[in-house]
Formats: sequence, structure tokens, C-alpha cells
Amino acid sequence: MEAPAETLTDDVIVLRRWKPEQLGTLAAVAGDSAEHLGAWMIWAANGYGREEAAEFLEASARNWAEGKCYDFAILFEKDLVGGTGMISRPYGIEIGYWLSHRHTGRGFATRAARLLTDEAFRLGAPEVAIRHDEKNVASGAVPARLGFTMTGSEAAEPPLAPACTGVHRVWRLKRP
Repeated sequence: MEAPAETLTDDVIVLRRWKPEQLGTLAAVAGDSAEHLGAWMIWAANGYGREEAAEFLEASARNWAEGKCYDFAILFEKDLVGGTGMISRPYGIEIGYWLSHRHTGRGFATRAARLLTDEAFRLGAPEVAIRHDEKNVASGAVPARLGFTMTGSEAAEPPLAPACTGVHRVWRLKRP
């Protein structure tokens, strides 16, 4: 599969491939939301700062070049509000997302997931999947709003973030 566009947008948000110059902003936004994010995402469970942001940006650039994963900043009115990404899987694409605690409940994750789903299908993916912990109701509302079907549950791979049960809900949407 070819790489996605480096910038995707709708009438409200912009998804832009992460750039090294976003290091300070990423560290600040994710760090300010580490308690909120760390409940569900192991990468933020012990805090998040410049070192973690630098490691992420380096891995993101490498993964993009290798065609493994395509990570994007979620921007609203030029402000960083979260992150999202597409992971190449044998069946198609898996997408994930996170938002700063200041930007939840405004539809940004749903918009980001819609943009990535559309891009995955444009690139020829036969299917898009979203996984989330069974207790993370807010994350599960995103695929439900977008017409995905919950196809079951599966064991999550450790390590797990503190609020996680170890059971992922799996949602799938087949290419139209």
C-alpha cells in the first residue's frame, strides 16, 4: 500500500504528519494530559515529557519511511489537540487516536477517525479496524458513530495501562 497524504482535512480539523519541530508542543500537550491519557495508554502511564516525545517523533518518522505506521497530529485552529495514526495490518488498516483532556467531547476523535478511514479506503485497504479497552466507553463511541460493527473481543497484549481490563473491543468496517 502506498503512503497516505501527509495532510488530511475536513471543515474543522487538520491531520498533519508529525514533524520534528513539534517536539516541544507534543511534550507539553501530552504531558499536560498524561494523567488522563495514562489511564488508557501505557505510553503515558508514567508521565510524558520531552524524552518520550523525542522517542515518539523519531519512531514515527522511521515507521512512516518503512510503511508500518502513519502518525498524525490532530490540529484545531492550528493548535495541537491530539494524535492519531494508521497501522498497516494483514487485513487492512487499524486506526487509533488520543486527545488532550482539554479537547475531549468535541468530536475531534470522530473527525480524525473518519478522515483516516476514508484515506485507508482511498489507498485500497479492504477493511479498517479500531480496538479499545472494554471500559473505555468514550473511545468506543467513535467507531459506533462512524458505522463500524463491533465484531467481538480479544485479549489485549501487555503491558496494560492502569484502567485497562485486558479485554479489547474490536470494531471493523469493510470497504464499501
